[in-house]
Amino acid sequence: MRRNGHSGAAEMLLFASNFIRHPHMLGSIIPSSRYLVNQVLAPVDWERAAVIVEYGPGVGTFTAEILKRMRADARLVVFETNRNFVKFLRSSLSDPRLHIEHDSAAEVQAVLERLGLPRPSYIISGIPLGSMPVALQTEIVSKSRDALEPGGEFLVYQFTSRIFPVLQRLFAHVRRSVERRNLPPAQLFMCANEDWRARLDSNQRPAASEAATLSI
Repeated sequence: MRRNGHSGAAEMLLFASNFIRHPHMLGSIIPSSRYLVNQVLAPVDWERAAVIVEYGPGVGTFTAEILKRMRADARLVVFETNRNFVKFLRSSLSDPRLHIEHDSAAEVQAVLERLGLPRPSYIISGIPLGSMPVALQTEIVSKSRDALEPGGEFLVYQFTSRIFPVLQRLFAHVRRSVERRNLPPAQLFMCANEDWRARLDSNQRPAASEAATLSI
């Protein structure tokens, strides 16, 4: 993966200016911290994941890290509705494994079929689901659930807990935590239709000192 020449200041400025123009489309005025990125990606089995989907990549904070960690033959499909972010991602991230879609997360199944890709092992979502109408929340979550491969996981980070009831209704298992070292603190939801405890080994669990801080 090659990240082309854009400074961190340029990323921050683009992110903040789009937050001011479209506050309901972004959950925060600044990109995610490394603490949040690491916490959200902690459950991912990189050897298993042949296809990963990301909703709301913004300036590519998660996207770049996913590309660093995933297999050489894996594919990452990102969905972004903000034209400015799509343009930025296409100019800043150069990787043949990356597919950048200027489309809604509600179209996940149709896009994967068009690309000829199998069901994803993981869908990672940072779009502000809690700010959307409940009908749209339900549509995106249910289509995400149905798009996942058997045993797949929907990894969601938000800045409110408003999406929690929808996730609980549509997934058999939802594990909830918080990353307080992000600004603002982020709510994390790990959603699966198989019990996550059967697959999350001891190396992926938060350390005891972290668990007291992160679990809610």
